[in-house]
Amino acid sequence: MTKKRKRQEDFQKVKFKVGKKKPKLENATDTTFKTKAIQIPEQLKEDGVLPTQNRKLNIKDLLSQMHHYSPGVKHNALLGLKELLSQYPFVIDAHLSSIISEVAAVFTDKDSSVRGAAVHLLQFLASKIRAEQIAPFFPLVSAHLSSAMTHISEGIQEDSLKVLDVLLEAYPALLTDRSIILLKNFVELISHQQLSKRLKSRDKLSWMLSVNPNRRVTSQQWRLNVLTRLKKFLQAVVDGSSDTEDEGLQEQKDNSHSVRNPICISWKLHANNQQPIQLFESGGLRPKINSSFRLRSLTSVMDSAEKGLSSAENLKGFIEIIIPLLIECWIEASPAQSAPILGNLLESESQQLMQQVLSIIHLLWKLTKRHDETYKMELWLRMNYLVDFKHHFMRHFPYSLQDTVKHKKKDPCKSNRNCMKSSNNIDHLLLNLTLCDIMVSLASASTLQTDSGWLDMIRKFVTDTLQDGSKLNSKQVNRLLGVTWRLMQIQQNKVATEPLIKAVYTLYQQRNLLFPVRTLLLKFFSRVYQKEDLRTQRIRSRSKVLSRWLAGLPQQLALLGLRNPELSNQLIDIIHSAASRSNKELLQSLQATAARIYDPLEGTLVLLPAEAQRRLVQLVYFLPCLPASLLACLSRCCIMGRMSSDLAATLIGILHMRSSFAGWKCQVQDNSVSDVDYFSFLFSTLIGFSREELTSLQGIRGKPHISQTQLSPIRLYLTDLDQFLHHWAVTEVICHSLSTIPSQSQCFDILQTGICKYLVGLVVIPDSTAGSVLCAINKLLDQACIISENLHRFLASCCYSLLYFLLTIDREDAEHLQKRDMLWRSCISALALLPRLLRLMLQSLQVSRICREELPVVAQLLRLLMQHGQLRSHMITNEFLVQQIIKDIMTLKSGEVQEQWLTDLHYCFNIYLASHPQTPGPINTVY
Repeated sequence: MTKKRKRQEDFQKVKFKVGKKKPKLENATDTTFKTKAIQIPEQLKEDGVLPTQNRKLNIKDLLSQMHHYSPGVKHNALLGLKELLSQYPFVIDAHLSSIISEVAAVFTDKDSSVRGAAVHLLQFLASKIRAEQIAPFFPLVSAHLSSAMTHISEGIQEDSLKVLDVLLEAYPALLTDRSIILLKNFVELISHQQLSKRLKSRDKLSWMLSVNPNRRVTSQQWRLNVLTRLKKFLQAVVDGSSDTEDEGLQEQKDNSHSVRNPICISWKLHANNQQPIQLFESGGLRPKINSSFRLRSLTSVMDSAEKGLSSAENLKGFIEIIIPLLIECWIEASPAQSAPILGNLLESESQQLMQQVLSIIHLLWKLTKRHDETYKMELWLRMNYLVDFKHHFMRHFPYSLQDTVKHKKKDPCKSNRNCMKSSNNIDHLLLNLTLCDIMVSLASASTLQTDSGWLDMIRKFVTDTLQDGSKLNSKQVNRLLGVTWRLMQIQQNKVATEPLIKAVYTLYQQRNLLFPVRTLLLKFFSRVYQKEDLRTQRIRSRSKVLSRWLAGLPQQLALLGLRNPELSNQLIDIIHSAASRSNKELLQSLQATAARIYDPLEGTLVLLPAEAQRRLVQLVYFLPCLPASLLACLSRCCIMGRMSSDLAATLIGILHMRSSFAGWKCQVQDNSVSDVDYFSFLFSTLIGFSREELTSLQGIRGKPHISQTQLSPIRLYLTDLDQFLHHWAVTEVICHSLSTIPSQSQCFDILQTGICKYLVGLVVIPDSTAGSVLCAINKLLDQACIISENLHRFLASCCYSLLYFLLTIDREDAEHLQKRDMLWRSCISALALLPRLLRLMLQSLQVSRICREELPVVAQLLRLLMQHGQLRSHMITNEFLVQQIIKDIMTLKSGEVQEQWLTDLHYCFNIYLASHPQTPGPINTVY
């Protein structure tokens, strides 16, 4: 081998083939490595996947698409947001700020479909988001709304009204807080500024209506849309003010004689030191505690822009701008402009525009009355606008609606002419009433001669409308009565007011009036009566129509009954007010209707709720006379349980004050309650049952209603627990009234005569009646009283029947167990006060006539009587009778095993009676 070939073998070049992997070098570095997953703890993990809608987009994806340049993407994003938020409402709270800002930003979007979707989404969100939740973000919403209302594009302006509708419906208070900016936007929607040629400076700009031919609707229709929203906005401002009032009658107030609710004081709680007496600086609806500290008013630190229309300066400025524009709108829609031949007939669209104009002025007038200097504001309004209002508004008064014939498919509802007339009358009536309300607010008694022309037109219209007002609703009647009241205040002589009152009474007499209408009429008459009654006697001139209305109220109350409790309460309040003023006509009518009102079965008293019953009971005090028939009805009302025992106690107290035993030092009404009738009332109420009811009870036999013993001729009728407790509570009041009568002996004789005449001889007596009689005897008995033998025997029989009933009550009978303490106390008190009563009861215990089952009851009774401290001396006196009874019991039990009850009887006799020195012999000699 040569030297050259050997060198080639040492440095031989390796040839690589195509497609084969290059072999690794021997000195190549291994760069491979291994990894393992790291387990993150739960608290460090991010939240789960956000919920998505059908297109698998979550809230962040949808909100990001709101910034897309394509209208279709933004429209789909808004639809997806509504779908997502309806499925997952909790997302709203988590992303409220982003949702509100993104939705508000598209109020001014160029595409109408995007704006429409935004309005629908906003309407959906308004039903889900509360006012306090959206309040922090509402300035942003309001700013975007203002931007949309003042936008150059007509479509964006039109859609901004839809946004305004949603916000007014859901958040009126938040929207009215920024009233100054929004009111200016309303003005700019229908007008534009123009520099007055007479003014060289630009300090004052005049506004004039604008016409835009590029709009999809007519200029009149556009103004109607804007004014409709402005009216809603001002209504929200009025409703959100502190002194909210209803329209019409409720807003006319007389500050010098305002009606205030009294503070109810329970003197019983004060007398028992259960309630402290607190002195107030002034009474009425809002009593305030006297304090030297006063908080600074927040309005003092607010500028005029923040006050809004609550500032007199801001309100005047807005009125100066909007009233001329409204007058221009009226002139365009008035009949003289539309068709001179039609006179005062209006087309539908014109009538709607004129209605909105008057409604806005009416709301502005209401806002002017909220300020302190109301008189100055009314004077300023009259000075600036009365001439224009008379010239334009009253020129064709009253207005009516023109029926336009349209050739369309026949509609059964529209084909009915009566239906069309009804709707038309409602439309033009609201227009005329609003106009009347505005005009009468500018008149006063001092300007009566100047304004007599148009005031007579309004007075005639109001009178004619009231006389033919069967189809009026409550809103129209409220406006009518408000105008009527204002007319009566302007001209207060009887010649002018009597026709108005008569017209209102004509409407009041119509049947089938709606309840709100009837309520408004009652309030009106009540207010007129109170106003008339406040006049001095020298200048007072009673209205015959008003007297006739007052005289008919008690009869209406009796006929109404329970059909409408709320209306009955209103009638009672008016009757009570007039009765407290001693109105002669009403008191005579109330006296004639009292028997029907206080009928115990179907009278108004027993049908109405408790509060109304209390007011009716108080009316008894004002009745001129209380005959025996009426007292009988009142007694039945007390004992039937259809009114509470407290109310029955109040009624008994009122009758006591009307009686001759009340102790009046001054002269009271003659013959109001005779003594005989008063005692009959007390006795009937004490018995608790009528003569017919007691007669019907005589035929009842056996348990569970009768408790009977062979040792007493009287069987007890067991009353229900509620009836018993009510009767017992009334009995305590009756006993108190009887105890206040000066001659107790004569009172006791009357009570004794009544018991002997009506109760003695009865076989069945209610347990409550027996207990009530014993309670009354205990209350009236004194040393001068002489009790007849018949009454003694009757009371002895009652005592034993009651004691036997109490000792035989089952422990499971929880209802009758609650009677035990009251009946036991009355029986023991009677036996302690009348020793002869105890002796007669012991003499009646002839155990030979009873069955063996009753012997343990007699033995238990004797033990209890001997153990009682009040009866021990009387039992010692009658020791021989007790000893004889025990002998008879032992005779019947001879030859038998002595039971425990007999052993207890022996023990008690030996302890309490046999050990006494007066005892003739030990008890052991008996056996």
